[in-house]
Amino acid sequence: MERIICLAIGYLFGMFQTSYFIGKAHHIDIRNCGSGNAGTTNALRTLGKKAGALTLVCDLLKCVVAILIVDAVFQKNCPDILPLLGMYTAAGCVLGHNFPFYMKFKGGKGIAASAGMLLALDWRVFLICAVVFFVLFFTTHYVSLGSVCAYLTALVCFIAFGAAGSYGMKLNQTIEMDVVMGLMTVLAIYRHRANISRLMKGNENKVFLGKSGQKKG
Repeated sequence: MERIICLAIGYLFGMFQTSYFIGKAHHIDIRNCGSGNAGTTNALRTLGKKAGALTLVCDLLKCVVAILIVDAVFQKNCPDILPLLGMYTAAGCVLGHNFPFYMKFKGGKGIAASAGMLLALDWRVFLICAVVFFVLFFTTHYVSLGSVCAYLTALVCFIAFGAAGSYGMKLNQTIEMDVVMGLMTVLAIYRHRANISRLMKGNENKVFLGKSGQKKG
């Protein structure tokens, strides 16, 4: 039951679509602009740097807040599995971001929300993945490449740190946490399937800070 509650809480927070609301404030539906994705990169390309930064921060924080709420709710009853419950909350948040029912399930790709998950669950993983993302981004200017590689790095880190006993849970609970993270990684890769196809063909669009960028992403 705790897991279902965490998924529900995460989904509710995940449905707050920052770029969509910013777009509405500018009298546009961001899903009809650029790549059609309701996320940070499309907000940056379509609405500018300020909108992109605001989208990134808000989408990151919504997952952090959701996990903090879950921690507070289950601190007394389930203190030994808070990392696992936090992962379920993050999964719900990503699902809410990617598939918000009030937007006909057409949302973003969940990368900023996932960054919030890393920040809330394990700052070490957050820092490692941030380095991976920014090194790849500033050397290639491919947001999609940095995002997918950072996600894969996060999966490896959670498995490694979990195996080392960093999260203080039983083996079956640690494995369950790794499975949830693995499913989220599969979803992230699936959501980037068009980007991956363009990367393989050599025609993926690049993002340059301070420039408008390309239309697809």
